[in-house]
Amino acid sequence: MTNDRETKKSIMGGDEREHRRLAMTLAAVLLLGAFQLGEGELKGNYSKLSGIIIPGFASTQLRAWSILDCPYSPLDFNPLDLVWLDTTKLLSAVNCWLKCMLLDPYNQTDHPECKSRPDSGLSAITELDPGYITGPLSSVWKEWVKWCIEFGIEANGIIAAPYDWRLSPSMLEERDLYFYKLKQTFETALKLRGGPSIVFAHSLGNNVFRYFLEWLKLEIAPKQYIQWLDDHIYAFFAVGAPLLGSTETVKGMLSGNTFGLPVSEGTARLMFNSFGSSLWMMPFSKYCRADAMYLKHFSGGIRKGPNTYQCEQKEFQSNYSGFSTNIINIEIPSTRGIDAYPSVSEFSQTNYSSMECGLPTQLSFSAREISDGTFFKAIEDYDSDSKRTLHQLKKSYHDDPVLNPLTPWDRPPIKNVFCIYGVDSRTEVGYYFAPSGKPYPDNWIITDVIYEIEGSLVSRSGNQVEGNPGPASGDETVPYHSLSWCKTWLGPRVNITRAPQSEHDGSDVQVELNVEHHDEDVVPNMTRSPRVKYITYYEDSESIPGKRTAVWELDKANHRNIVRSPALMRELWLQIWHDIHADSPSKFVSKAKRGPLRDDDCYWDYGKARCAWPEYCEYRYVFGDVHLGQSCRLRNSSADALLHYV
Repeated sequence: MTNDRETKKSIMGGDEREHRRLAMTLAAVLLLGAFQLGEGELKGNYSKLSGIIIPGFASTQLRAWSILDCPYSPLDFNPLDLVWLDTTKLLSAVNCWLKCMLLDPYNQTDHPECKSRPDSGLSAITELDPGYITGPLSSVWKEWVKWCIEFGIEANGIIAAPYDWRLSPSMLEERDLYFYKLKQTFETALKLRGGPSIVFAHSLGNNVFRYFLEWLKLEIAPKQYIQWLDDHIYAFFAVGAPLLGSTETVKGMLSGNTFGLPVSEGTARLMFNSFGSSLWMMPFSKYCRADAMYLKHFSGGIRKGPNTYQCEQKEFQSNYSGFSTNIINIEIPSTRGIDAYPSVSEFSQTNYSSMECGLPTQLSFSAREISDGTFFKAIEDYDSDSKRTLHQLKKSYHDDPVLNPLTPWDRPPIKNVFCIYGVDSRTEVGYYFAPSGKPYPDNWIITDVIYEIEGSLVSRSGNQVEGNPGPASGDETVPYHSLSWCKTWLGPRVNITRAPQSEHDGSDVQVELNVEHHDEDVVPNMTRSPRVKYITYYEDSESIPGKRTAVWELDKANHRNIVRSPALMRELWLQIWHDIHADSPSKFVSKAKRGPLRDDDCYWDYGKARCAWPEYCEYRYVFGDVHLGQSCRLRNSSADALLHYV
């Protein structure tokens, strides 16, 4: 009897999901005409689109490609065993696990006894450590994929582009041909589906995509470059992009960042500093740029040009390289005065906060002084890792033949760009370091941390800190100044809308139209209810010709979990739905109202003794429901409600 009931429940639930999906698909077929591409517009059947996901740092599974016997442990490593992330082996055989994770800090080769390679397919990015307990804790893109399936996207319409996130950009191509394969992925998707792709990149994945766009310039004739982008990429959704780097990288490089793993900070630092990608996320100045080192002509010849690094005058007139404060404040452990360290004495005396013979000297460093190597030269005499860092910095970044990634990113030449990030979470923006008296990798300790919190700077002890805070704070990992750099990509006039993240009837929506924008931050003059989380949309009113740009700020959405945010996934779906509709009167989807799109969005309104949102949801009991809210489900006719968003 129990099996029969469960079977009945499964059939009923499956039928409802299938009916709803068929209704949405039917609505799409009835409403949409033939597939067409206009200037910055997409008209036609969304089934021709592909979604290509480029995950962030530490968001791709790594598997062993060696046979490694682990002494004193019942668990060994065999080919295709999960390395990142297998918490069981991490806990029981940490030394073996490290051998499979570490890279040579100078040439990025594998450990002699073990090598790891990135897994492939969607399973490589959905859950890092699958399991009943560890799966939900390590989930990254799983909810995203579930949304796509629920809205009828076919299996070949979602493509993962996993990569070895330990490598520097040039090594990704040199060892794995990653960018060549990514180009083939776009071309295969076009042939298979008949339409362009939508790129979803998160965190470091945005840096990877930026490098791909520059690499592509050297592979395609200049006259064909823009045409290739128009044919293969419809839109780019940059989620949580560290466009000017992340200050947390500094903590990982000097004292270690465990990211919640059961390892010591010293072990975490040792591992992090062996990765060539660790420098890829360093903070850098928004005022300094580098010319291309190599110029490739369509005839195939390559000419080496001057590799210059130049800063605007604003860099030297401001104090913090466009950030809110100095990122590093560090004590020099001198007992003989500053002359004891020749590398330190090269700096201007104005960099010293205090100097008395026999006392530690505190030096402060901005984002520019970190990314150009000044800081690492300053501590070279008594930090054994600085020589390795300087070597990697010059070889893999400053002298990179494609791009110096530690420079500001101009708007990519893609028709539709959406930059999305979280704001107003407590985010680390500066650190105070002091020597610990221990050997490497435990030779530094953090004595204080500076946070940005909703427009102010405070220390870990709670004291106010002077600086240049932004109008908001970051997403717990990346500072606001870095995330919001994409606002410089907006056109000369911007429409700003602030609406609740949850479903709403439009009563709490605020709008400012045609706000002038001059390549700087845009701050709306709007109010907030303290108990409501908002999305603030910045959308081109007057666009760059042939381009469309939008910036979405999600209140309290932290860096990692933003890709699992129901509000974000809903807005992405509605924007794409809007774009494929042949009669859309506006460039962006309406924000006037938001109703439920899934069963999970329906709930029981105890005050009115009915399901909330009765025009969208109805009470429909299915055997096995344990509370009233679970029996609130979308009406089968809910696909008609999507017409509101056209």
